[in-house]
Amino acid sequence: MGIDIKFPIGLMFTIMGLMISVYGLFTLGSPIYQKSFGINVNLWSGVGMLIFGVIMLLFVKRKKED
Repeated sequence: MGIDIKFPIGLMFTIMGLMISVYGLFTLGSPIYQKSFGINVNLWSGVGMLIFGVIMLLFVKRKKED
């Protein structure tokens, strides 16, 4: 077929998710999370992005094996 866009999207989400998750780990216990009911939004959104990016990269790998 044509261009497979899953690889750049997976790579982008994996890198950004990793960066945001690390930032969330460094800001644990920070008072900025009082407005979000104590939920570390950076950590959890980063983990979600990381999971999505890895899933996209796994789809690319599975496609190449076929």
